[in-house]
Amino acid sequence: MPFNTPKRILKYFRQDSRAVTPYRVNQWFKWLSPGLSIKRWLLISASGVCFVGLGLAIWIKLTPIFYAIQLVEGFLNKVTTILPSYISGPLVLLLGFLLILWGQSRTVGSITEVFRTDGDEELIDLLLNYRRLNRGPKIVVVGGGTGLSTLLRGLKTYSANITAVVTVADDGGSSGRLRREIGVLPPGDIRSCLAALASEEKLLTELFQYRFKAGDGLVGHSFGNLFLTAMSDITGDLEQAIAASSNVLAVRGQVLPATLSDMRLWAELADGRRIEGESNITHAKGSIIRLGCTPTNPPALPKALQAIEEADFIVIGPGSLYTSIIPNLLVPEIAAAIAKRCQKGSPPIPCIYVCNIMTQPGETQGYSVADHIRAIDRACGRHLFSAVLVQKQSPSETSLIRYAQENSHPVFLDREEVAQLKRRIILANVMDEDEQGLVRHDPQRLAGVLFRWYSRASKMRG
Repeated sequence: MPFNTPKRILKYFRQDSRAVTPYRVNQWFKWLSPGLSIKRWLLISASGVCFVGLGLAIWIKLTPIFYAIQLVEGFLNKVTTILPSYISGPLVLLLGFLLILWGQSRTVGSITEVFRTDGDEELIDLLLNYRRLNRGPKIVVVGGGTGLSTLLRGLKTYSANITAVVTVADDGGSSGRLRREIGVLPPGDIRSCLAALASEEKLLTELFQYRFKAGDGLVGHSFGNLFLTAMSDITGDLEQAIAASSNVLAVRGQVLPATLSDMRLWAELADGRRIEGESNITHAKGSIIRLGCTPTNPPALPKALQAIEEADFIVIGPGSLYTSIIPNLLVPEIAAAIAKRCQKGSPPIPCIYVCNIMTQPGETQGYSVADHIRAIDRACGRHLFSAVLVQKQSPSETSLIRYAQENSHPVFLDREEVAQLKRRIILANVMDEDEQGLVRHDPQRLAGVLFRWYSRASKMRG
């Protein structure tokens, strides 16, 4: 087949050079790595071949075998008269090993070509990564918004056993429009989490996140929101729609709504106002003293409760305190299930809250780390987590100026207050700043810190 592009020519020479380099030898030895479940099946197959040969020999009373052995013996005698056994033996042995290596490498190479992705990753590396991720701990992450999707991008490189429990209280933007016009649960946060956990091609993920910029009725809507809405109508509910979308995007783990009820938030402010609607709460620019929802006690999704019951590690946040994190905990069964695993378990599993780096106008202006913790404790009426992760270093001066203009500041760590709340403080640099001074959690740094803390906490439990 002709090579008609420079990219394919480079790929050809890269593959050709790998066939005779130490890189290729290293790839062969990876097939002997423990935990792949490859060696045992090769051994069983080889045993089967031996038994088939033995069975045929018994069936035909060994007559052809006897003559075949005599023929081989005569041939070997002639060879050893020409070349001594100490020369011919190693040569034949070497020839056998070379034929085995050649045949196996060609076999594996043919299989690899079928399954190789655009990333040009070797099949053995894909298998090793698959096994590693599937042996990862069962993690439940509770939250919503950009904070949750950011965390999931990092966690999926450590484990494939991830469950994201996502709020469905959103009533703004594209999700709010679909909720009002069609009556579906808001798909926005769920869409972002699915895209974050996707292991499919980048183009497909970008398509799911694509937001229309023109067209009557389409402006502002994302393709993923419309897709989930259509799937909800086809399958009958949002849970089934998410499962179908997860298959399309090859999602690592699962994304679940906290509840399938039509949950709507309300907040009481310090100035006496009562604000209804998630998007209106932030825009009210008041000090929130109480948050609730309608219906008062929405039932939790059974699969979400099951995931919490089976979890090895639970992470709460990051995200908007009153509109992304606490709404999940307003589902009584969710809060009770977390408390059962993290506080009353035998022994309790590690549970940590990831505090925001900056305060949020309209929600947490002037809040310290202890204030965030108190708000969560007050919302669910109990302690859920034993540790809080706090950003160690302050943002740059550029970022501080930018956020100060929006009445946003770094969340102050009041150590003594946090200690009185009986929470352990985990300090780490998990921040990412772009050139415009925008501050976000770094997915890989955040996931790395959480896994190191989880490993230490698990050893202490053991």
